Amino acid sequence: MTTPTPERLAHALLDAARRAGAEAADALVVADRSVSIDIRGGALEQAERAESTDLGLRVLMGRRQACVSASDPRDETLAAMAERAVAMAREAPEDPYAGLAEPAQLGDRRDAEGLELADPADEPAPEALQDAAARAEAAALAVEGVSQVQSASAAYGQRVMHLAATNGFSGGYARTDHSLSCVAIAGEGLKMERDYDADGRIYGADLRSAEEIGARAGRRAVERLNARRPKTGAYPVLFDERIASSLIGHLLSAANGRAVARGASWLRDAEGAAVLPADLSLIEDPHRPRVQGTRPFDAEGLPTARRAIVENGTLTGFTLDLATARKLDRTPTGNAARGLSSPPSPSNWNVALTQSELSQEDLLREMGTGLLVTSMIGATINPNTGDYSRGASGFWVENGQIAWPVNECTVAGNLREMLATIRPANDARPWVSRVVPSLLVEGLTIAGE
Repeated sequence: MTTPTPERLAHALLDAARRAGAEAADALVVADRSVSIDIRGGALEQAERAESTDLGLRVLMGRRQACVSASDPRDETLAAMAERAVAMAREAPEDPYAGLAEPAQLGDRRDAEGLELADPADEPAPEALQDAAARAEAAALAVEGVSQVQSASAAYGQRVMHLAATNGFSGGYARTDHSLSCVAIAGEGLKMERDYDADGRIYGADLRSAEEIGARAGRRAVERLNARRPKTGAYPVLFDERIASSLIGHLLSAANGRAVARGASWLRDAEGAAVLPADLSLIEDPHRPRVQGTRPFDAEGLPTARRAIVENGTLTGFTLDLATARKLDRTPTGNAARGLSSPPSPSNWNVALTQSELSQEDLLREMGTGLLVTSMIGATINPNTGDYSRGASGFWVENGQIAWPVNECTVAGNLREMLATIRPANDARPWVSRVVPSLLVEGLTIAGE
């Protein structure tokens, strides 16, 4: 039996919800298929293929709502889902801010035409994925000092989604994902060090070569050999491009309307205030072609649009879905995201931070003595104050030059103070969802020896 399309299933769910007595409802249906290949020691270690059709239904009875999900597209399952959701909604606590969008709020765009979110090329054969992973592993092993490759993986996925609601919205689109990664290990015994490289693109033709990914993973692992702890003290810290977006991620989390509405955000009183240096802006653009964070509409059917989250250093507003906008008496920003079994909540799409004309090497020379952080583990973030502490590793810098590798240290500070003084480089990757360059932060506390 052929499985109905996500569009047909979404509307069938709405019909079932109406028959069960729902006053309003929305349905999200996602059809996934994926294949992944893992290589180890030049041989196939694991191959996985998965196909699924997952369904999510949210029903509303007045201001009471409930969500249910299933992975069975049969008619009897849809009916059972609707009946269960209506029964749950009738018993749920009332939420004065719950509700679908008004028809006038809905976006006109109902597909992803022109955004290049689905690779038109054929799905790669498993043999092609295996070959790419094997070439990445071989390139890593060819780097002098690499003792083994922990993993080399290649994968492909396609997702077709459709969102429909009783307020008249109906829209959907397909998305593809190609990825390739390699994790290399250098050294022996207790002195082993590990690092990686990876790439993920919507179009397979855009992926960096397997040889480049494997070789870079190997070089990074070797560069970490003979690491030691730095001296404890206050120093400038340069966050490498591949982890600098985490700092901007903390800002985005604090500007999320859900956190603000709960009062658990160190930016809750910062709307209209300076949060970055005056020459920096943080722009969200959900319509960038071939980028993972691109969305033609949000999970409530509202139009997505380019906006300045931070403009010339000033926080312009919060990231809002319908419910948080109602609670905060604001206008929704078209940033609702949702899972199959949960109601919408605010989320960010593609963002880009202003870059400078300085390279990372220029910033290293300016910092003189300090820490270049290339990887981080763990996190202790106080959501109310912005106090920040994370485990870090990277390289110690003396006289503007990398001197030796560093591990087992902690960097600490306050996010509001840190972000107010950041200095960007010019090395952000333009194809990722968060385009953030290396960032120099002055006066952090480094806990080492």
